[in-house]
Amino acid sequence: MKNVEMSVEGTVLTIKVDLSKEFGPSSTGKTIIVASTEGNVSIPDRQEKIGLNVYRKK
Repeated sequence: MKNVEMSVEGTVLTIKVDLSKEFGPSSTGKTIIVASTEGNVSIPDRQEKIGLNVYRKK
């Protein structure tokens, strides 16, 4: 994962992303990647999965 922190308290999932970071352009070059789980990943100690991409226009 890039720039993504997850935590679970009870049944609440909290996701933390630092919006000041950048990881370069997307594959199409139209956006700048800010954070990504880089596919679907398991939520800690849960059966659910999450797929997250955060980006901004170039």
